[in-house]
Amino acid sequence: MRTLYSNLNLTFSVEECAFRAVHVILEQLTKRIPSHSHGKGCYEIHYIPSGSGRALIRGTSYEIVPNTLYVTGPQVEHSQISNAEDPMLEYCVYLVLPRSPGKLKNTQDSAAGLFEKTSFWFGQDSCGAEAIFRRIFFELRYRQTGYITQVQSLLSQLVIALVRNYEQPDTPAPSFAASNLNDSKSIILEEYFLYEYANLSLEQLAARLALSTRQTERLIRELYNKTFRQKKTEARMSAAVLLLSDPVRSISSVAEELGYSSVEHFSTAFRRYYGESASAYRAREN
Repeated sequence: MRTLYSNLNLTFSVEECAFRAVHVILEQLTKRIPSHSHGKGCYEIHYIPSGSGRALIRGTSYEIVPNTLYVTGPQVEHSQISNAEDPMLEYCVYLVLPRSPGKLKNTQDSAAGLFEKTSFWFGQDSCGAEAIFRRIFFELRYRQTGYITQVQSLLSQLVIALVRNYEQPDTPAPSFAASNLNDSKSIILEEYFLYEYANLSLEQLAARLALSTRQTERLIRELYNKTFRQKKTEARMSAAVLLLSDPVRSISSVAEELGYSSVEHFSTAFRRYYGESASAYRAREN
């Protein structure tokens, strides 16, 4: 399950400070999210209403349980893995706080100022964030009269709810030490399959891992119980459904972006993987 509203570019204000929401996502997490970080002024807000898993943040492992809320701001390295037997449902909002010279100079004790200087926070929500997330998705889904204004107002409320959580006296400590999730080879694998699905090559991956192709195949089997070819297909097909959600894209352009030599090859692979054609999938999902 995945609901994505991307390229929103919705602007809103908190105490006269401008924010911009780029995208919001509601997703059942069934795969690892590899280690990554965000640029200057960029913040990702994560809320887990159900399920469980772990987050590796700045080299420390945190346990995620229902009602976990955490924020990863500029340059905060983080990755995430869902419990396969109890996968996480996650709300995620990506915000950008444009910096104008001196804009926040006099607001260090304000909600906007505290939000900006808190690059990382992890804890249990005690300020009603879930209700705000639910309402944001309701407004974006049904688009009733004035929904843009409603979403802008809700995003402002979300920032304030976050800051109020920051001010709570008890922030939970990490529940356990970092494990093999921070193994560099595991992260290289995750990033490779997640971001380079168009040009996946066993030889290239082996070189990046400083392993032989046979050792790379063995490592993939140990981590995923799958072959490289199966992981390659999985990565491309996962990207395919996301690309097909854009109604402007033609199926041939999707095939090209995924690295298939022809739309016929893509169509055959898609039907074999999902049991229906790409056009039928698009019609059903959109």
